Amino acid sequence: MKVLGIETSCDETGVAVYDTDAGLRAHALFSQIDLHAQYGGVVPELASRDHVRRLLPLVRQTLAEAGLAVGELDGVAYTAGPGLVGALMVGAAAGRALAWSLGLPAIGVHHMEGHLLAPLLEDPELRPPFVALLVSGGHTQLVAVDGIGRYRLLGETLDDAAGEAFDKTAKLMGLPYPGGPELARLAESGRPGRFKFSRPMTDRPGLDFSFSGLKTQVLLAWQGSDRSDATRADIARGFEDAVVDTLAIKCERALRQTGMQTLVVAGGVGANTRLREKLAAATRKLGGRACFPRKEFCTDNGAMIAFAGALRLQSGQHEEAAVHVFPRWDMATLPAA
Repeated sequence: MKVLGIETSCDETGVAVYDTDAGLRAHALFSQIDLHAQYGGVVPELASRDHVRRLLPLVRQTLAEAGLAVGELDGVAYTAGPGLVGALMVGAAAGRALAWSLGLPAIGVHHMEGHLLAPLLEDPELRPPFVALLVSGGHTQLVAVDGIGRYRLLGETLDDAAGEAFDKTAKLMGLPYPGGPELARLAESGRPGRFKFSRPMTDRPGLDFSFSGLKTQVLLAWQGSDRSDATRADIARGFEDAVVDTLAIKCERALRQTGMQTLVVAGGVGANTRLREKLAAATRKLGGRACFPRKEFCTDNGAMIAFAGALRLQSGQHEEAAVHVFPRWDMATLPAA
């Protein structure tokens, strides 16, 4: 089954073709970073307009790279939520229209399910049950995955997501947009231990997260410092270490609590090198393993949507011939595949 996947939930236009027999055939991505950089963050209306400009050329490019004519597709998958409503509508309308014109089944995919399943794209031996850490600019969640579509929320952030905390911390220290990756790069040259920040909510039971207080600690340290380049790097390292340690402690706790041995890490922050190293070491200590998608599949992409959509289309699920998007969408409401 050859499935075209379309991702337009926020500020990246992603398209891919996934073949259930041959694997990922082709994928393409256009990032809007340069478009939004002058505003210091995503402008929803500009994001939607750019998706309109980029989507169809990317579809043509991806089909050409996959060596397929549009008539050879067997299904279409698109991100239906959560995300920016205007951006979601662009991909959903294009996906539904294409499917209708070709008489193909179409499926709206949950964006976070796409992230959650991304590590399975290139690891056919990876199967539930496992614990998933979904960690991005908009989400920080621990989920017990008992099967495709069978998800139990174990814990989530009570305020800022980890990626959001990275971005806001970078901004308060004057780093350019997008702040999170810039802060992580700066932290590589920082001295560990010079600035020691708390590991929020690790001194109490439970699997929830909180990062807003950590952000305040960094602000106070920055305001009271000499604001030199070296100090900026040291603060960045202290902040990154605090976030990474917090995530690792909670992941270890989730694995012990569920009795599972496999940790799947997905979402943009999952590309962070120090986080990958820490979680890999933590799971080995417990006799398990940590699984990550390749870094280009940590951020939003069409490949994860094509893959997740293919799994659901294969199980016989499809959408009616109408366009529905869900800016807010609880993953626990998804049916099993």
